[in-house]
Amino acid sequence: MDGFPEHPTQAPSEALTEPDWTTDVDAEQGSSMTAQVANAMVGLKKKFYGRGPEAAKAFINDNYVFCVLDGGLTQNEKTLLDAGEHRLVRKFRLRFQEVMKDPTTEAVERITGRKVLTYHSQILFEPTVAIEIFVLDGEPSSAS
Repeated sequence: MDGFPEHPTQAPSEALTEPDWTTDVDAEQGSSMTAQVANAMVGLKKKFYGRGPEAAKAFINDNYVFCVLDGGLTQNEKTLLDAGEHRLVRKFRLRFQEVMKDPTTEAVERITGRKVLTYHSQILFEPTVAIEIFVLDGEPSSAS
């Protein structure tokens, strides 16, 4: 066992924030808040989708946190998209993010030191871009 519970929604937020998930991803490295958010979102995709993005970048503006993830479709998602099933792939991805809301928002709260008031995820195709959006209860004290 790798420290994760059997049910992924019970995954501790530390599982997304502490390992370095971005070693093979075009992403900011280091300990800045934005690098930590990008790392956590890459970890979420790698660990629970089975495949992570090719690039990740996080932005913090006032009490808003955005993370943009480029690429990262699984082979079955690519096959469905080739068959014109964009809505099905989007529906699955969005439902997955709803199920993983707690560990995802807890990771962002842990990194920013602020409470996440609301969270939304979106997937776009051609090119494939996933966007994670968080609204915090205030501006993080050391946003970078």
